[in-house]
Amino acid sequence: MKKNYTYRPKNVCPVEIAFQLDGNVVSGIRFTGGCNGNLKAISKLLEGSTVEEIERKLRGNTCGYKPTSCADQLAIAVREAYDRENR
Repeated sequence: MKKNYTYRPKNVCPVEIAFQLDGNVVSGIRFTGGCNGNLKAISKLLEGSTVEEIERKLRGNTCGYKPTSCADQLAIAVREAYDRENR
């Protein structure tokens, strides 16, 4: 069963990341704010990916001088949601 999640990212331009989680499969990724075209592309490319795939591809990615990025924040968000569901 798909569940909706929202995450408030830290130290990046978007103010919110929303997505659905069905087991460990992520879908419906939406960023509010940030680089619209790039974030829509990331969302399309990751549609149907697992939490583990997203983490492997995006965790630790940085943006300029920042220690994080929109992609890194997405990886953090999906992991937190998955872990909350599976405690």
